[in-house]
Formats: sequence, structure tokens, C-alpha cells
Amino acid sequence: MSHTLESYARGAWFTPEDEGAPLADANTGETVARISANGPDVAGMIDYARSVGGPALRALTFHQRAIILKQLAAYLTEHKDEFYALSHRTGATGRDTMVDVDGGFGTLFSFSSKGRRELPNSTVILDGPVEPLSRQGTFVGQHVYTSRPGVAVQINAFNFPVWGMLEKLAPAFLAGMPSIVKPASQTAYLTEAVVRRMVESGLLPEGSLQLLVGTHRGLLDHLGPQDVVGFTGSAATGALLREHPNVVRGGVQLNVEADSLNCSILGPDVGVEDPEFDLFVKQVVTEMTVKAGQKCTAIRRVIVPQSMADAVTEAVSARLSAVVVGAADHDGVRMGPLATLDQRAEVTKAVRALLASADLVHGDLDGVEVVGADAETGAFMSPILLRARPEAAEPHEVEPFGPVSTVIAYEDLAQAVELAARGRGSLVGSVVTHDPDVAREVVLGLAPWHGRILVLDRDDAKESTGHGSPLPMLVHGGPGRAGGGEEMGGVRGVKHHMQRTAIQASPDMRPRSRGTGPPVPDATSARCTRSARTSPSCGSATRSPPRSARSRARTSTTSPSSPVTRSTPTPMRRQPPPTRCSAGSWPTATWWSRSPRGCSSTRLRARCWPTSVWTTCGSSPRSRRARASGCD
Repeated sequence: MSHTLESYARGAWFTPEDEGAPLADANTGETVARISANGPDVAGMIDYARSVGGPALRALTFHQRAIILKQLAAYLTEHKDEFYALSHRTGATGRDTMVDVDGGFGTLFSFSSKGRRELPNSTVILDGPVEPLSRQGTFVGQHVYTSRPGVAVQINAFNFPVWGMLEKLAPAFLAGMPSIVKPASQTAYLTEAVVRRMVESGLLPEGSLQLLVGTHRGLLDHLGPQDVVGFTGSAATGALLREHPNVVRGGVQLNVEADSLNCSILGPDVGVEDPEFDLFVKQVVTEMTVKAGQKCTAIRRVIVPQSMADAVTEAVSARLSAVVVGAADHDGVRMGPLATLDQRAEVTKAVRALLASADLVHGDLDGVEVVGADAETGAFMSPILLRARPEAAEPHEVEPFGPVSTVIAYEDLAQAVELAARGRGSLVGSVVTHDPDVAREVVLGLAPWHGRILVLDRDDAKESTGHGSPLPMLVHGGPGRAGGGEEMGGVRGVKHHMQRTAIQASPDMRPRSRGTGPPVPDATSARCTRSARTSPSCGSATRSPPRSARSRARTSTTSPSSPVTRSTPTPMRRQPPPTRCSAGSWPTATWWSRSPRGCSSTRLRARCWPTSVWTTCGSSPRSRRARASGCD
């Protein structure tokens, strides 16, 4: 018997009073679960995230948060079979489920790894070097990233109920922001199952994750300038969110990933006998059939040279003829059903609009042969390949969110780029070529219109992750029609959820990257003077002098009347740069170390501001002095 989905709000599971509407199995039409529009108190959830979840997360360092993500990914992987079974009911085959479920867990692992490698074991990120703002070095600037005391709200699409949640959760969690997840209703039962396991793990700080099942009306009404909304869905809904008063005037940060008419371009250098031709055809068919084409990164426009249009059309059609459509958990099935019958109707409507300027060259809009299921009760659809007529407009305007692509011919590379740009902004584009000049021209032409570009050829094909696979370490988003937003992108995605601030202060008062975890070298300890940067061992010093030494250093070296800073070096040949930066983590500190040539009688004194002095070993027994600009 199906159950009514529950929300997880304010540390407890919330059961709606009514049983709600049925959610159907995409393969059989049977009811999997029920969903109600009557959810928990949204304002209370937001307040709980801010007052409980936020402080709990911000008390942890980046490394501690990263370790939790790794442990969470490992815990969820132990329950993968449970999620696979539910994923099949959404219409996802084993291959599709691997992209969604395993891809989601992999994203957690990836962000955990990058967080521990690239972020300090602290709660503050220093951004760039110290900026000197005064001659004597007593007034400096430092950019820092700090956590927002707000909440990250996810409004997700139906096509990736696991990955779609986790790819937004991971960077927000690392940034110290609690999340409220609002899944799309059609596949919310899979998201709910994953969240239940996440809560049961006991790994997440209280209030750092909440689940809102059902309607999200009123959600944006209670958000403010410290809150972030990540939306994935249609351009129409994205436009409505942009018009909300709290987004327009209230300072709510909105990130949109919307419709995208992605393209793949076949280079004019590629012939039928070249390996790139097979790579191109295979890629198009893969993007048409994975998740039944229900991917925001799927190839909608197949842009090929006029002379190759017939060959490409025939080759893609031949491969599509071999694709087995049927029940998602049936052996041998390559493409499952769409998520719902309503979704199939939407795709059919879009194809009929495309037929105004294109011809159907493969597939059948009226039916499809399936295995292991009933074609009428399940949301099955035939893969559809179209061939655009000259000057067709619809392929650049209508997005069929299903197993549909359109072949479009071009005369030269300039026209190919112009055709790609007619999509008005996309998440991803690709070019298949073995000619570096072709790749350069196409990439430079596509870059302003795309968030990501894949260049595919025989050399990288074996290890390529493919056109339609967003990766945690790369930006996922695109300009214009694609929403103008960015997700993931490694540490960049973490910083997207934080506030960048310029701090002006004395060197001693500027922010430092220190936390509650193990000691972390300050940003200045890894940098040397200009004269020292050419040394391979620059930045090897890791120890700061004791406070008493720092006090003596500030007294003896920062005064304008100091004989050291006022001295004028005698003319001399340029000395070899020192091999260590021994400034430690306090910019005005003075520290002593061995000289670069191992002269035990000579010491190297380093300060980190323009008045600093290097004492190095010269050719004579006595050391010589030379001024150097300070560390940054």
C-alpha cells in the first residue's frame, strides 16, 4: 500500500492531514506514493534553519564539514540498492540510475576531497594576497569569505531526484549554510527516501537539512538578504521567481538553471571513415536516450556540415533502431519511460511544433514497441530524430524535454557558430574535431553562449566523461536562456554561498585563517618577497616567532627612524635570491634563519613589507645587504 510522503521540518517528520494525490510508477502507472499540498509551517522551517542549523554548521571548520560529507556519502552508498529500486520506478534504467544516484554520492565525495585539499581548516577563507594600503605598512587590506547567517533553499526538477539535491547541498554545506530541499512532486518519493537515510545516519548537525514535500507557495515570502535560492526547472518558472519582491528588492540571491537548447557540432574536417564520426554519432544517441532525454544537458541540436548531413542522419537513425525501449528494470533495456504521462504529452506537443520546419526521419509519435511493460499505461515514447529545413526557426526556440534531437546543416564554421548562438545561451555545447584550428574557432565562438564546452576527438574519447555529464569540479550553468546561474564548480561553488568582504586594518588586526581544528599556515607563510619567488623552495618556512619576538620585531624594524630601514645599500651585483621565506604568519614579524648558501655566520632577516631587508651571503666573507620588497 502506498504511503503519503512526509516533510522533515524542525527536527521531526511532518505528516499531512490529507492523503494527497497519487504519484504513478512511470513503467506501469501503479501508485508508488501520495503527495499532499498541505505541508509544514514554512516560516518555522526557515527560522529553525537560521537559528539552529546555521550556528551548528558555522561552529565547524571547512575540514570538519568536508569529513561529514565523506562519511555521509559512504553511509548512503551502503543503502544504494534501496535507492536503485525506487529509481527504476521513476523510469530510470540501471545506466540512468548510476548517473543520478551514484553521481550524487560521487559529488559528495568530490566536494569533501576538494574541501580538505583546497580550503583551510578554518571558518574563514582568505582571498588573495594582502594589499598594502600605506607606505609604512601599518594599514593593509585583505579580502575574506565568511559564511552567511541565512538558509540555502533548493527548488529542484523531477529528472534527477538524488543528484539534483546533493549537487546543491554539498557546496552550501561546506559554506556553512543549512539547506531546505523542495523536490519536484513527480519523483519526490526517491528524494524522501534518501533524506530519511541522511537523517538516520546521525551525521548531520541538527537543522542543517530539512525537506519540504508538496507546494512551496509562500517560501520566498519569508526569505531575506542573507538567503540563497537555487532553482532548476523551466524558464517560465524561473522568470516568475525573478519577479518576486524579495528577489527584486529584498536582496534574496537567486540562482537559476533553466531550459537549454544544447548543441553538438561536427567539425568540417571529419569524414565518415574518421574515428570522430563514430564518436559524434554515438554521443548524439547517448544523449537522446539516457534518462529518456530528460536531461538539461541533452543534445537538442545536431549541427553538421551540409555535405555530411545525410551520412549523420542515416548513422544516428541506424543506432536508434537498435535501442531497446521498455521497463526500466528489464534486462537489455537501453531507454526507459519518461517520468509521467503528462511529461510525454508535453514532449509530443513540442515535437509537433518542431515539425513546422523539420521532417521526421526516425521514430513514431503515435506509438512505440516496448519490452517488459505496457506502452499505453507506462509513459513510453519512441526516440525521435528530426531533420531541419533551411532557415528553420523552431529548433532554436522549442525545447522537447525528452528523447528528441534535430539535425541542422551548416555551410561553414562561422554559420555553425551563428546557429549555436541562436539558442540564446546553453548549459553545454560540444565540438567533435581532430583539427586544432577548427576547435579554436568553434570554442572561442561558443564560449560567450555556453557554461561548458566539450572538445571531443580520438585522443580524449577513452577518458572523456561525455557531453551531458556535469562534474563537481566544473561550473554547471549557462548564460541567457540557460538561466545565467552557476552551480558546483568546486571551491567556486562554495564561495558562491558566502560573502566576500574587503577588510581594512593594521597588519596585526587583519583576519587570519585560523579555526578550531589543527593549525593551518596563514596565507602569508606560503609567499616570499619578489626576489625570493623564483626559488623552488620558497615558502618552506612554517613556524612563526613567539609573540615576544614579534613585539621586538615591530619595535625595531617598523619605525621610520630605524637605522636598518634608513640605510642605503652600497652598489653591488645582484645577489642570489634567498631560498626560504621565513616571515611566518604575522606580516610584520622578523625571523632569523640560515642563509641561502649555508653560511652559518650569516643570518637571513625577512620582513613582509616594503621596508624589509634581506641579508644574504655574498662572495666575500662578510655579508652584504640588499633591499627587497616584502612578502604578500
